[in-house]
Amino acid sequence: MNENLVDNSNSETKIEDWKKVVIWCIRILMAGMFFLSAYAKIYPSPSSYATISTFEVKQLYTMGFTEMLAKYFSRTLIGMEFALGVLMLLPFNLKKWVIPATILMLGVFCIELSYEIATVGNHGNCGCFGALLPMTPLAALTKNLISIGLLTLLLTKFHKQIKEQNNFLVLTNIAFACILAVFMAVPLFKKPTETMDHSVQVENPNNETDTSSKQISALNPTTSTTQNTSAQTNEVKPVKPIGPPQKKSGYAKYFADVDNGKQILCFFAPSCDHCKNTAKELTQLKKSNPDFPTIQILFMDEAAEEIPSFFEYAGAKYNYKVLDIIEFWNVLGSGKDTPGVAYFWNGKNIKFYYGTTESGSPSIFNKNELEKLVKKESW
Repeated sequence: MNENLVDNSNSETKIEDWKKVVIWCIRILMAGMFFLSAYAKIYPSPSSYATISTFEVKQLYTMGFTEMLAKYFSRTLIGMEFALGVLMLLPFNLKKWVIPATILMLGVFCIELSYEIATVGNHGNCGCFGALLPMTPLAALTKNLISIGLLTLLLTKFHKQIKEQNNFLVLTNIAFACILAVFMAVPLFKKPTETMDHSVQVENPNNETDTSSKQISALNPTTSTTQNTSAQTNEVKPVKPIGPPQKKSGYAKYFADVDNGKQILCFFAPSCDHCKNTAKELTQLKKSNPDFPTIQILFMDEAAEEIPSFFEYAGAKYNYKVLDIIEFWNVLGSGKDTPGVAYFWNGKNIKFYYGTTESGSPSIFNKNELEKLVKKESW
């Protein structure tokens, strides 16, 4: 009989040990998820601002947040994610506050993701793990539901095995410290870089100055070439209009000649591989066609120091300006992603390519299609 009691005691001890292992596995998994989510929103470094600004524009702006409110909310959210990651590993108010608060936060995320899927569809990156780990809204929703299930399991099945200490002051201090640390690491306003609003006149792939005057001369019948020909014949010949009626594209504040004749305006991030490949394809088109439109670039102020290597990879240098990250996304337009390539003719938007297959874009850059559009003599 004593042997049976010993066996039962050993069996219960093993079960208790097994439950403790499961509890810690879930807690470590949840902590790791929140640490990763918080870090991903400031990846690759807090000073870059690229990921957190993209999160604000693409996720918070679409939910109705103002620019300033989005700045405060994003940093508070990241701080809370860091705090939950820390608190999940500590015993302070774990069952009373930490796990319920985590379930509540994940529940709010689930509602937002469900609405996004219902209204927009399961496209693009939900922003949960930033650019570090792109995830569709449906994948993120599934991840959150599984997390809620595991945390609920802790509160029900393993409630008695979880040991906690009631110290609300420690809990709040950790939360405020994490939030404050994020605000200090990522200030509300980024100091402009030296390349901000910097434009240069550079050479095209054919080693000729890439100016719009050559394009205008080739497309505008009122250029000096036409006038000289008319002067030699001593008569003014009627000129047939070429291209669509003159319009304003809205980008003249960045490049004064963007509404003159045929123009290519690109929206690139210096460290984006898709952008580099698109720039290289544009260079190939320009090398094969001397009359290819002028190419000008609006760069996102993200890793701006990589612009020289960007042009080296592209095989040519082009006129460019660098925009603040939030301004860049606003100028690119809601729902659009990099790389962006807009083809204008007399200011009219003929074609706007943007995004990649990963972002779910319906209008990915097509080199052959653009080449055919550019060669059209009338519209």
